[in-house]
Amino acid sequence: MRRNDSGSARIQADGREGRAAPVWSRRAAQAGAAALIVGVVGFASPASAHVTVTPSTTTAGAHAVLQFSVGHGCGNSPTTKITIQIPPQITSVTPTRTALWKVTKQTETVDPPVVDPHGNKIVQRVASVTFSTETPLPDGYREVFELSVQLPEAKGTKLVFPTIQTCEQGESAWIEVAQDGQNVDQLELPAPSFVVSEPVDGTHHHTTTGDAHSTETTATTPAPGGSDTLTLAALAVGVLGSVAGGAALLQQRRRT
Repeated sequence: MRRNDSGSARIQADGREGRAAPVWSRRAAQAGAAALIVGVVGFASPASAHVTVTPSTTTAGAHAVLQFSVGHGCGNSPTTKITIQIPPQITSVTPTRTALWKVTKQTETVDPPVVDPHGNKIVQRVASVTFSTETPLPDGYREVFELSVQLPEAKGTKLVFPTIQTCEQGESAWIEVAQDGQNVDQLELPAPSFVVSEPVDGTHHHTTTGDAHSTETTATTPAPGGSDTLTLAALAVGVLGSVAGGAALLQQRRRT
């Protein structure tokens, strides 16, 4: 029997029945193509489903408009509220009003006070902004929420915006932050974030437009020592603060 099977295999490869081989090859190719398509869709779908932030510019010290995009509900449930926590490195926030959404700001004391680039003493800052509505955003429809901010002076600063999405049924806490060596695509509920880039001569404090996608992915390796060391330390503290703040925001939302 085994010899017959082997003989059949040789006939299929070398003889008349060998014409069936291209059929299997075509089927294998089709299966491979289908698997590739499924793989691509599988990676693309979660990314497109995330709550994301797109800055008009990432230039250090510049005024920027941040667009937070929501394109889905919690599962299939419509969205009724979005609460965005502002990272501690940002002390100036102005939300954009919209027709269907009520905007509220929660402030906190800055201790110790800080001085902004214009010499103003900052003792209060906006800690979070909430957009709520009586006309829920259906699942599968997109909404964009805008915040006008001044970006911090230190290049390389990672700004993380933990966000709580509340729906008619349930909520999604977009507060996860990628750790060292971890790909953000591996996170189930990543917090919206981007990295501040190096200022450009003549545009410092005044840039409001630009290619956010190209500047966001620009990486700068600081020289050891000096102010860059302080920048790295501030970056680490800021990210840890954002993670802790996101957890606190989630706990606060669950209590209410």
